[in-house]
Amino acid sequence: MTVAGLRKRLMGAGMLACLSCLPALSAGGALAGPALLLDAASGRVLYEEQAGDPWYPASVTKLMTAYLVLKEVRDGRLSLDTPIKVSATAARTPPSKMGFKPGTVLTVDNALKMMLVKSANDLAVVLAEAVAGGEAAFAAAMNAEAGRLGMHGSYFVNPHGLPDSRQRVTARDLGLLARAILSDFPQFRPYFGIGGVQLGKKTYQNTNGLIGRYPGADGMKTGFICSSGFNVVATARQGGRQLIVVLLGERTATARTIRAAELFDRGFAGPRSGSRQVEDIPPGAVAFAPDLREEVCGKNRNNLADDDNAPVHAGVAGDDSAIGFLTGATRRSGTRMEGEKPGTLIKRAAIEPIPVFIGPAPGSKPAVQQAAPAAPASVQAFAATEAAAAVAPGAAPIALQGAIKQGKAQPARAAAMPLPPPRP
Repeated sequence: MTVAGLRKRLMGAGMLACLSCLPALSAGGALAGPALLLDAASGRVLYEEQAGDPWYPASVTKLMTAYLVLKEVRDGRLSLDTPIKVSATAARTPPSKMGFKPGTVLTVDNALKMMLVKSANDLAVVLAEAVAGGEAAFAAAMNAEAGRLGMHGSYFVNPHGLPDSRQRVTARDLGLLARAILSDFPQFRPYFGIGGVQLGKKTYQNTNGLIGRYPGADGMKTGFICSSGFNVVATARQGGRQLIVVLLGERTATARTIRAAELFDRGFAGPRSGSRQVEDIPPGAVAFAPDLREEVCGKNRNNLADDDNAPVHAGVAGDDSAIGFLTGATRRSGTRMEGEKPGTLIKRAAIEPIPVFIGPAPGSKPAVQQAAPAAPASVQAFAATEAAAAVAPGAAPIALQGAIKQGKAQPARAAAMPLPPPRP
């Protein structure tokens, strides 16, 4: 039964229901999906809600795609300068996409930037083909890596997160993946916090609405399909601490950003230690991911792109009046992320976009390599321009990284800290 169906049944029964019978509520009384707040360094859980339940990942899938690509670069099987070609299969991938024609050549570096900022599904396929030769083989690699990382509640079928009933993740697993990205690829962290990219005369802002709005926000990735609602894995740093937020199933992009900011506020203001490690979160009580298609994309739903840059009409976040009546929950008051009008966000700080381009890297050989090269070339994460180095207040720290030395494996992630003593 859908959430809307449950609400209708409860109304018909005279609203004689208890809170435990209802889906989880956010702080504002709105229906909420899984949520997780972690300390990035220690992996301690600072807040969790249904974090072991399965969910459709949508485009947060691209975090695993990026992980595998960066692993190839780190280990010397690919270079950021490796030229890769858009196949006919990639060009046919549904939006969101860059829309490049088959045969278009671009570097791994530029494909990664556009995939993470624009959430380009076609470039996720291009990168998957460059790593594994095809989507099926890449999905197998994704699942093998998920198993190695301890993501036991996840299963991947494609590299982009477009709808497939078999594809699933949990908030717990996404927290593990986010920590792995931060610890395994510290030199590549700026990729996940790029505020915008410029391709020719077109500029694309990051779909993550925290970047340029929330102080210290520095990554990672959003996702949306009707069946999943609005998802996000986000990181932010304040006072020497970095926190990770995972939210799944929010009803609009704006609601997703506001709730993520609230969790970050809670984490930075609260204690540094949590009750347990993220890997110790048990599996959820449900076996299948819920389908939110009717609840999220039913009639009278507007502006449902996975994009926090677009204005959102007030009231599209979902009618929570029945839930509020039953539970006494009320809408939260405005937060520092909300604009003057309900359902809007404060204006983003100006962020200088990073230039991207199609074609091979300047000075490289014209031959296109679809397979991983035997040895990497010296590469640079970002163009050394002062414009790209200038970061607006509250924006992600897109600092110039200089040359990335490849071929030497990074140290393994730190072992989990012991559990704290039980609470009295």
